[in-house]
Amino acid sequence: MTAPTVLFICTHNAGRSQLGAHLMDHVAQGRVRVLSGGVAPADRINPAIATTLSELGIDTTDATPRAVTADDLATADVVVTMKPNLDLPGPVRGEHVQWSFPDPAEWDADGARGMRDAVKSAVEDLERRLR
Repeated sequence: MTAPTVLFICTHNAGRSQLGAHLMDHVAQGRVRVLSGGVAPADRINPAIATTLSELGIDTTDATPRAVTADDLATADVVVTMKPNLDLPGPVRGEHVQWSFPDPAEWDADGARGMRDAVKSAVEDLERRLR
């Protein structure tokens, strides 16, 4: 059986979608192929998000924000938008799941921990459903 591909998308691929992707990779332990992207990618991952992920033993050193592509949308089994109504570069072929998490762009790690935990819970639910 081929592992399903889950694509996490937010605006900058620096915070919310990085959280979703790294947490899914951590939780699924290889049972899911994970991608992330943004509609207007930032230059680097949000340091507060990187800190909260490192607290769980997740290394984000090689994480680089990137643009989501029409090919990503066409090949993902599940597309998770971390913010409703994003202007995507093409149609979603697979299942489209919309979550609504605030933009952590100006947050410090203390502010981001609650969202990290909420995203982790949502990711765990999604991963269980995909088994």
